[in-house]
Amino acid sequence: MDTSQLLKGVLDLAVLAVLDREDGYGYEVVRALRAAGLTEVGDASVYGTLRRLYGAGLLTSYVVPSEEGPHRKYYAINEPGRVRLGETTRRWREFAATMDGLVST
Repeated sequence: MDTSQLLKGVLDLAVLAVLDREDGYGYEVVRALRAAGLTEVGDASVYGTLRRLYGAGLLTSYVVPSEEGPHRKYYAINEPGRVRLGETTRRWREFAATMDGLVST
């Protein structure tokens, strides 16, 4: 099975979950996802997801100066983002349980 196709369906949930733990800039979010085991996640996919979630009003952002290069845009989950995270988490658990029941023998 192509993991990248599965990842497309859950990337919003994964990014919201990462930012629920701690604010982060784009590449920090990428690293956190990869460290969690989503090794095939692409940089561009994560950056696009961050922009989309921000545009949907689920994230806030702020800029922090960096001594190592350009300023970094940090993203933080807000209350509507937490509500979406809760809803999506519940749906994910239901779906995962259904799939587990189907493939278990």
